[in-house]
Amino acid sequence: MSASLRLYKCEKLRSLTAIEQLFASGGKCHGRMAYPWRAVWRFRQSDDRRGSIPQFVITVPKRRLRHAVDRVRMRRVMREAYRLNRHLFPENGNCPVDIAFIYVADDLTTYKAAVKSVTRIISAIAAEWAGLNS
Repeated sequence: MSASLRLYKCEKLRSLTAIEQLFASGGKCHGRMAYPWRAVWRFRQSDDRRGSIPQFVITVPKRRLRHAVDRVRMRRVMREAYRLNRHLFPENGNCPVDIAFIYVADDLTTYKAAVKSVTRIISAIAAEWAGLNS
């Protein structure tokens, strides 16, 4: 596990261009459903200025959860689950990938469900990364 469990600003996907590329239908993006979350990810080129750490963005659609407090709660739950399980990425976190976590359930879910979901998603990304580098 990493020395610090802090979630740094550089780990958050903030670039509008990168987010657009992630959701563009170019065939380079991969996805995985792990209820109550769906993930879409895209591996970055090695010459990218953003480095080799994974970056993520979390979306909770208003269509799924109508109340803002519920959307904020689910974002916090997912962020915490990601923060505590990001050590599952291969090579000490040196996996250049952009990830979007999209909430798909129609009601609030538990922290335990979020942890299970993020673990399955990160394991799938790690397995795919290992397949690309072998």
